[in-house]
Amino acid sequence: MHASFEKNKPLHEFTTFKIGGPARFFIAISSIEKLAETIRYCYNHQMAYLVIGKGSNILFDDRGFNGLVILNQIQSIEFRGNEIFAGAGYSFSLLGTQTARAGLSGLEFASGIPGSVGGAVYMNAGANGAQTADVVTKISYISEKGELLHFQKKDLQFGYRFSSFQTLKGAIASAQFSLTPISDAREKQIQIIRYRTATQPLKEKSAGCVFRNPPQTSAGALIEKCGLKGMQIGSALVSELHANFIVNRGGAKAKDVLQLIDCIKKQVKDKTDIDLELEIRFIPFEKQF
Repeated sequence: MHASFEKNKPLHEFTTFKIGGPARFFIAISSIEKLAETIRYCYNHQMAYLVIGKGSNILFDDRGFNGLVILNQIQSIEFRGNEIFAGAGYSFSLLGTQTARAGLSGLEFASGIPGSVGGAVYMNAGANGAQTADVVTKISYISEKGELLHFQKKDLQFGYRFSSFQTLKGAIASAQFSLTPISDAREKQIQIIRYRTATQPLKEKSAGCVFRNPPQTSAGALIEKCGLKGMQIGSALVSELHANFIVNRGGAKAKDVLQLIDCIKKQVKDKTDIDLELEIRFIPFEKQF
């Protein structure tokens, strides 16, 4: 074991869901060099690892994770005119607020999204008709062997909640965004955050939207139509405010959430013939290297 790895770190402390058992090994890193070194170590020692940022959009197993969890805290930020350079561990929501305050448009939708820059690029996070791929231009990436690579957007594929990074082994280190100067960017951003606060359970423990939106409809509308708001298993509850959120009312287990997900999927399928697809990522205890 690497000397700087911690043992048996409780993962519920590092997720917005506040669910998950201990990581066998854990390390927090704050530089690209340290990220590269850590991933290289994992490659050389055939060790399973997972990189997390703000811990949104993920559900850890109740047993935890039988490998290394790398907490990406690369939080560098630089404004160069319309170009923004941000470390993968930087708050995506904060970036949305700061760029709008600077009169730059393109990331207003990021306000209130609880993930990191790296997570937003990885998932191609989006809201209010905008998505990360609209404004990202370059990404620095650590390959599975610990090499620093630089991708232009044209080298990558992006889709609905999809990026090429979901098919690669390694980790996003930083991203560059190209924004547009607009005088009412701050106004747009404030409207978005007000709407999100009114319609989503932002103050409760959740992993964000549970399911992807099917074509031509929203998962939340389907779940609500099936009368599932307020459905509860253990301390996991379908939000009364937004049906595509499952909230942890305190002490919820991953097994409660997974059972609730199965119930929702079955009932929506039975009543609408639509198969809901997960947007949140369930991380099993055992993960292949």
